[in-house]
Amino acid sequence: MLRTGIFGAALALTMIGNATAADIAGDTSGPVEAPAADQWTSNTWRFQITPYAWLSGMSGDVRPLAGGPTFSVSKSIGDVLDDLDGAFFLNGTARYNRFVLFGDLSCAELSEGNTITGLVPVPIGIEGKVTQASFTAAAGYTVVAEPAFAVDLLAGVRAWRIKAKVDVPLLGLSASSTNSWADPIVGARARVALSPKWSVVAYADVGGGGGAESTWQVLGTVNYQVTDTFVLSAGYRHMTFDYRDNGAVLDVDMSGPVIGATLRF
Repeated sequence: MLRTGIFGAALALTMIGNATAADIAGDTSGPVEAPAADQWTSNTWRFQITPYAWLSGMSGDVRPLAGGPTFSVSKSIGDVLDDLDGAFFLNGTARYNRFVLFGDLSCAELSEGNTITGLVPVPIGIEGKVTQASFTAAAGYTVVAEPAFAVDLLAGVRAWRIKAKVDVPLLGLSASSTNSWADPIVGARARVALSPKWSVVAYADVGGGGGAESTWQVLGTVNYQVTDTFVLSAGYRHMTFDYRDNGAVLDVDMSGPVIGATLRF
């Protein structure tokens, strides 16, 4: 009975870790690319890299095992940051004329401790750790190309690898679970130059079917061009994620501010 409970906790942490990693890391899709008048006919490649962070809260429902109870999950931005051990997030974009390629890498490790009672006369400490990595790759084409306004259509795939481990040191028990999957996505992105220094970006995508039943997100940022090659961004992002596997369920909404710094070359 105890071992079943520990494996259930491992699966729950796997699923919560997936959502929490997404809270900080999901796919930003290159938030800053102020259109230049001649970029749509340029015969040279243009690149940018963007270290970023997504500081998000989370709410939703989690069912660790088929036939088991469903738990309501609610984490503020502070709760997520308290659990974070370390993270690395990087987005890259390449353009040639109207063609665009982008990739997004996110890695994060989170830990959480709790106490269970009733199994023995004294409380038992339980420790959980989640390590996640995700990579998004997509290609697209600029279907609207004006000097101060552009729209891209995109298609690609988002791959995940989530590993969760639960330890009960007092009882010498340990359990772990690793899940990997990839979902196709399609998306659109609009970019508007408000002035030589200021621009706004709106992005949306939808996908699922590879591991998640469905997933969608929307993102908006305001961007300030500090120099010709350096841009700062701030905005807001919402993602909905519905993952189901052999009766286990993760149905979560995530929202919070996005910040980033872009180097263009």
